Amino acid sequence: MSRMTVFRAWALGGVALASAACPALAADVTLTIESWRNDDLPIWQEKIVPAFEKSHPGIKLNFQPTAPKEYNAALNSKLDAGTAGDIIACRPFDASLELFKKTELTSVNDIPGMANFGAVAKAGWTTDDGKTTFCVPVAAVLHGFIYNKDAFKKAGIAAAPKTSDEFFADLDKIKTDGTYVPLAMGTPDQWEAATMAYQNIGPNYWHGEEGRKALIAGTKKLTDPEWVAPFKQMAKWGPYMGEGYKAQSYPDSQNLFTLGRAAIYPAGSWEIAQFESQAQFPMGAFPPPVPKAGDHCYVSDHVDIAFGMNAKTRNPEAAKTFLTWVASPEFAQLYSNALPGFFSLQSQPIEQKNPLAKEFASFRDSCKSTIRSTYQILSRGTPNLENETWVESANVINGTDTPEAAAAKLQKGLDSWYKPGK
Repeated sequence: MSRMTVFRAWALGGVALASAACPALAADVTLTIESWRNDDLPIWQEKIVPAFEKSHPGIKLNFQPTAPKEYNAALNSKLDAGTAGDIIACRPFDASLELFKKTELTSVNDIPGMANFGAVAKAGWTTDDGKTTFCVPVAAVLHGFIYNKDAFKKAGIAAAPKTSDEFFADLDKIKTDGTYVPLAMGTPDQWEAATMAYQNIGPNYWHGEEGRKALIAGTKKLTDPEWVAPFKQMAKWGPYMGEGYKAQSYPDSQNLFTLGRAAIYPAGSWEIAQFESQAQFPMGAFPPPVPKAGDHCYVSDHVDIAFGMNAKTRNPEAAKTFLTWVASPEFAQLYSNALPGFFSLQSQPIEQKNPLAKEFASFRDSCKSTIRSTYQILSRGTPNLENETWVESANVINGTDTPEAAAAKLQKGLDSWYKPGK
């Protein structure tokens, strides 16, 4: 054997020994997160993802949102095809409960940090018997209206409206002045008409939880006066929404407001971060105006978003690590202030640093909290009351259905499958 042959054998043996002694490092795991919060993509990329990856080397995050209207259908299709992400953003109550019943989501009872949430915080993602929570709660959102303070000043409006009559009087002033579109909202996407109109002003008429629970119990119907009344208010909105509102998408409405061309945006607190990054004018917020002076106000203080684990994820341990982080005070502080207007559901209070978020939070001081009327129990069947409310809310604003006809259609659909107490 030549010296070169001996050297080669020794070298190859050394490589083999080194390989045995130092096995290759495992590749990073990437968790894909499904969500309907497409507006939040920059904040996830710039703040949330870097914070997690810095403290959890070896796990990467890919935030992959879908437009809100398409989210449920798109997620279900991905789950059926086995292509859904590892982490699922969970809407509250019936839609996510159905995913858990289909074993698409797993229990999170054993995730460290779940003791940071009380029963109310977990209610939107817990089975009817209260035994199993299947998504880690993240945040609630508040409904109301965001307004352009410069527009109010231009129209001679000294203070935000407190009653329905004041609300329409202010809209008339803004319309007469002609500088701004009074209301920035469109109807083709439908969900805004239900979420930012019907579910926004409605609780003041059906008295929040009292009315919502009566509807579930069957002692009240959607055709009763207090449930038709919000539709009657919305039927008067169209003339204030500007030309072309029937073809105006959700992003179009957002742009109309943030570009300073509209005065009032029927909103939820979830808009704060994006609006403040784009608008070049001072903004304020006011709660849904009450029917008449002296009436108690009610506000939709809705448990909105949680995260769960896809039962078919190939990275269950990494997914549990992420959910443990979501359940931590560190995440609550980061999320609440990176996304002002998303109010943490953890029991430990989180200091709100954003002035507009503080203004929304102040609604809780004077108004009774409730959740959206369609989300718990009443959207488990077909037709789905939540989705039907989208359609009818848009129809009422568009003038293609009367308030009474819309209410009758919703009640008929509900009656076709829902039997109270059963």
